[in-house]
Amino acid sequence: MFGRIGVIALNTYREAVRARILLGLAVVAFFVSLYSLVVGAFTLKNAPRVVSDLGAASISIFSLLVAIVIGATSLYRELEQKTLFPILARPIRRSEYLVGKYLGTLLTIVVFVMADAGLVLLLSAGLGAGDSAAHLSRIAGGGLGWLVLMGLVGWRIPSMRTYGVIPWAAGMLVLGVVLSGVAPDERRVVLASSVLTLLEIAIVAAAATLFASFSTPFLSALLTLGVWIVGRQADSLSRLPVKQFGQQIHDMGVVLSKIVPNLQIFVPPRPLLVGAAIDVKLSSYLGMASLTSLGWSMGLLAVAALVFNERDFL
Repeated sequence: MFGRIGVIALNTYREAVRARILLGLAVVAFFVSLYSLVVGAFTLKNAPRVVSDLGAASISIFSLLVAIVIGATSLYRELEQKTLFPILARPIRRSEYLVGKYLGTLLTIVVFVMADAGLVLLLSAGLGAGDSAAHLSRIAGGGLGWLVLMGLVGWRIPSMRTYGVIPWAAGMLVLGVVLSGVAPDERRVVLASSVLTLLEIAIVAAAATLFASFSTPFLSALLTLGVWIVGRQADSLSRLPVKQFGQQIHDMGVVLSKIVPNLQIFVPPRPLLVGAAIDVKLSSYLGMASLTSLGWSMGLLAVAALVFNERDFL
């Protein structure tokens, strides 16, 4: 079973990496991270904080877009191109196929987040180095050297152009973590935010998979975006003032906050991310967020599997 799921996941990842829209989103995300240097230049001594905060926000937003695009279109494209039918004709369950598509989407997002987080960490390291020419040269040389090395490997080995992105992104992250030791607070913010982004996107991707199991790409994307918007406002919806909105609107907000995952827990305040919060430890908070993400993801995938099993493709 795990072998069949793994094959579907890797195939989904390969298709996503080769898609032009994903490449476009990645390029825009990297340019947004670089643009944070321009914004940080106008904040004098707060430039490292601006880069880390804007970088973490861009990772979250663009990861959401990647999850919606892949989750809403991948399954529908298989149906349109009739490539789904020979796959399901083999000894593979529909639920296994659906889980494989979901894991392939998550793998793509993990690679995207690692690469973008690595870039943000390198930028934070450059700002944290100050006037240290030696450290700046190590940062620039390490980043460019790793990029050139993976480019040469991809040029010589065609298969690495697809799967080589995984070690390249992991290397970017490791390089950023090592060199950003001069800015420990910004490193904690970027790494913790990246982990929370992955946990949040795991729920969003599961929701996209559920909607894609019975709907069109446009409607699936719209419903998934709606879940994200409502989930980000779950706490606010549960506390709508009765005097201003009325009892019916208040009750509707409470119901929505209960049936939609509360995604606000994945965007905690900065003091918690840097370890300055007194009442909550970051490790315990990440553990609670992980359990929340796992529970919602498994529940949404279970419903998606039930719906997909009953779907008639004729």
